[in-house]
Amino acid sequence: MNSANIATPFGRRGVTYAQLARQFASENINTEQSIDKWKLFRRICEARTVLGISDRSLAVLNALLSFYPKTELCEENGLIVFPSNEQLSLRAHGMSEQTLRRHLAALVDAGLILRKDSPNGKRYARKSRSGSISDAFGFSLSPLITRADEFEQIAETLAEERLQLQRLREKVSLCRRDIVKLIELLSENVDFERLEILQGRYRVITSTIDRKTKAPQLSLILENLSEIRSDIAKLLENQLEIEKISVNAYQNERLIQSSESESYFENDDAVEKHNAQTLAVSPSREQRQASSPTFTTANPAEDRYDLQTVLKACPEIALYGPNGAVRSWIDLKTAANVVKTMLSISKSAYEEAEKEIGPQATYTIIACILERSEHISSAGGYLRSLIKKKNNGNFSVRPMLMALLRSRMAGKSSTVPFLC
Repeated sequence: MNSANIATPFGRRGVTYAQLARQFASENINTEQSIDKWKLFRRICEARTVLGISDRSLAVLNALLSFYPKTELCEENGLIVFPSNEQLSLRAHGMSEQTLRRHLAALVDAGLILRKDSPNGKRYARKSRSGSISDAFGFSLSPLITRADEFEQIAETLAEERLQLQRLREKVSLCRRDIVKLIELLSENVDFERLEILQGRYRVITSTIDRKTKAPQLSLILENLSEIRSDIAKLLENQLEIEKISVNAYQNERLIQSSESESYFENDDAVEKHNAQTLAVSPSREQRQASSPTFTTANPAEDRYDLQTVLKACPEIALYGPNGAVRSWIDLKTAANVVKTMLSISKSAYEEAEKEIGPQATYTIIACILERSEHISSAGGYLRSLIKKKNNGNFSVRPMLMALLRSRMAGKSSTVPFLC
């Protein structure tokens, strides 16, 4: 084989070994093989990053395919297209001739088309006497058929990689959401220093995530985040166990307390009897309020309680949280702000409560007031009264919660008296 025969199919441009190999491969096409040109084009578009071609080059390839008269690419119908640069430019959305030549060269270099130039460098076809094309000079589409399986495999591999990347991103997002919720849940009750260490690790890991993060990096990030989530979950388990022990111990303590403590669970008849006795001694409203049985205790236990206890004792407050649920103290604050407006508790009374007894106790008391709102004539006045009693050491929030909780567990509807 001489050099003249080799150069003819590729024109006057230099010939590479890869181009020569593709030329030989294109001469061994199965004449019975046919492929839908537009389905094949879509696969090439999906594989373009691996093939190393731009979207503008694909626009030129699309224009070349449009000059092929059949939908099915096959050897029997011929695989040479021979449009002029002017015609090709029109179908390539008015691309300039210089740009068109550059992208045609890129398609040749990528092995998607082959040049088959005529002796004078023009593109044309010779027809036989019967009117059929006997020979044509232009661009051969034969590499599209010989490499069809390769394009299919590349497209499937890229699709699988995209799916894997999407799944990893979803898992990382869910893991990050879990960590944030767990940290928010534990921030009120767990040693801050231990939680801060985990938060620091979380911030360092998530700071490396961006839109260009690849699957291997995301896999490592997911592994580290899962470890942090597991550590925080262990802290939560320990905290819940501590609170469970604390609640059990408190309930046991309440079982042996005096009958004075049992005033939390008085029925309505006992309350009325108590109020009647008080009125007989002193008819003034101040003295009636001072002597009326409330959620107070002369010797309050340590005033500690968790969010779960509040929600079990006062389930109605959850309806006013974000999306109808309370999952953290922040959600309870949101619900308390809604309820205090609904119950006409003034801003000054609310702020005074937060200042005097703390935000957590304020939200809890408002939740309790909501549970018994039908028995309270002035929620704001009642809140101020409890603040005063709390400051004098005559009121504790936890016994009030335990009273409501125990009453609810016993199935009673109106057993816990309030000041009205």
